[in-house]
Parts: sequence; C-alpha cells; structure tokens
Amino acid sequence: MRVVSGIQPTGNLHLGNYLGAIRQWVDMQHQAESLFFLADLHALTVAIDPKELASNTVEMAATLLACGIDPTKAILFNQARVPAHAELCWLLQGTARMGWLNRMTQWKDKAGKNREGASVGLFTYPVLQAADVLLYQATHVPVGDDQKQHLELARDIATKFNQDFGVELFTLPDPFISAAAPRIMSLRDGTAKMSKSDPSEASRIALVDSDDAVAQKLRKAKSDAGELPATAAELADRPEARNLVTIYAALAGTGVDAVLTEFAGKGFGTFKPALADLAIGVLAPIRERLVHLLDDRTAVAKVLEDGADRARTLAAPTLLAAQQAMGLQI
Repeated sequence: MRVVSGIQPTGNLHLGNYLGAIRQWVDMQHQAESLFFLADLHALTVAIDPKELASNTVEMAATLLACGIDPTKAILFNQARVPAHAELCWLLQGTARMGWLNRMTQWKDKAGKNREGASVGLFTYPVLQAADVLLYQATHVPVGDDQKQHLELARDIATKFNQDFGVELFTLPDPFISAAAPRIMSLRDGTAKMSKSDPSEASRIALVDSDDAVAQKLRKAKSDAGELPATAAELADRPEARNLVTIYAALAGTGVDAVLTEFAGKGFGTFKPALADLAIGVLAPIRERLVHLLDDRTAVAKVLEDGADRARTLAAPTLLAAQQAMGLQI
C-alpha cells in the first residue's frame, strides 16, 4: 500500500486541517509507505508573492513536522524539487480531454464568472494532481468530498493512457476515506467549513494561536441556548452545537455519543471551558514544537531536500516508462 497526498503552502494551518487531514497522515505513515508533499507548483495557478510562497513552504513543512510527520517514516518534500511532477503532467495533457476538465466543479467554483481571465494552470490543475499520484504508483489517496472528482479524473487519465499506448503502466489509485476524519465547521457558522479564506479570524483556530486565543475563540464560538442532549441524533438540527461536540470528540479521540454521555443536560457555559482546556492540551505542544523548528529554518529546508531526493528516486522509473511508451527518445 502506497499513499500519496499533498497540501498547498498557503499560510497558517487551522484546527480543521489538523483534525480533518494531518492527524490522519500521522497515523497513515505507520500503516503504509507514505509520501506527503507541499504543492508549491499548484500554488502558482493564482497570483503569488514569491517571498511569501518560499516562507510559507518552510513554515508549512515545520507545521507538519510539529504535528507528528516523521521524515524517517514518511517522505516529506516540496513538489518543485521533483521536476518529474511537471514533466509527467505535460505528457498526460495529451491524454486528458478538454471535456473532462470543463466538468470539474472546482474549476467552475474558482474561476467563477471570469473564466477568460483565469490562468491556464487553474484549468489544467487536475492534470497535475493526476501526475502527482500516478508518478509514484500510488495505491491510495486520502480524499475529502471536494476531491473525489479529481481522483476519478486521475483514474480516467491512467486508464486512457494505458489503453492508448498498450501498456499496464499506471496504477489506478483508490480513495482512502478515514472514518476518523471529521468535517470541522466554522466557529461562526456551523453550516460552513472551517477555512483559511474566511475573513473572520474568529471562525477558526490556527495551530499557532496562543492558549488565550484558543480559549477566547471557543468561548465566543457560536452555539445555542439549549442543553446538550443524550444522543447524536438530537443534534441533527443544531449545527453549531454539533460542530463543537464533534471538535471535542475528535480532540479526545472518542465518539460524539461518548461526549454526550458525559455532558448530557449541561449547557455551553459548562461545555465550552472543558472544550477549551482539551484543545489547549492538544494544540499547545504542537505550537511549542513549531516555534522550536522555526528557530532553524535551514534544518527544516534540509528535511525537504532529503525527502525530494528520495521522491526523485521513486518517480524516475515511472516517468521513463511513460516517455518510452510514447516513443520519446530519452
């Protein structure tokens, strides 16, 4: 089993990133051969500040290390250091179809009404995503609901390439959907996903937030006047209450029903301080490790360099086989 997954280096990670993805990566590195990369090439599909991108890449790597990614267990690297990602992407653009890309919902959402003004990179972004996983013969890719369509595209591209050139080169990756990965919502709106793009800092808990900031944000998080019920089913029409209980359960490594057994009949005046204490207990050590790692950014960059060396070695045979299948003289 080989797992490949990436994340864009777009600034501070938040609690939703940690509970929804990164903690699963940490567990995964002990279960499967794992490659995790910082998708700095994907970041180029929109306007960027070069200095900010460079800084964010190192800071994101440090955050992943602080959260528990172990470079002796998993391969951690940034995409740009492995040119085979871009090379295979170009080869696969001859296989991908315009109609397939036009149907991508994320293209429609991100381009909006200004499709003529969007970058070509934003349109072909899913082909690079396909190259990212096919390059390493990934068997599984961790995906959320918003990425299932892109993984299906990767499978379509792999199938068509294999058929067009009469080879059995690319592995068709399966989705890896962890039952333990919760969907964490905004602290200001229980129907909207927690996001870095939300203009309100109060909507999310950043992994670099101080203990006081974490406690304040949870104290002011939107809730309701009702008491906590005895079962999860009774939270169905209470999105903010359900979100806070989900966060507690995820941080505690337990189920929603177990949390409700403990807090049933109690109000948020009791629940929120308990949630804040739990969140601080989990997040403070991560923040402390992150601060320590960022004291030596050169050492963090060295981790990425070493990971890229290993990734290039794994990528080379697949890229060469694709080139040879297409008749390229290499």
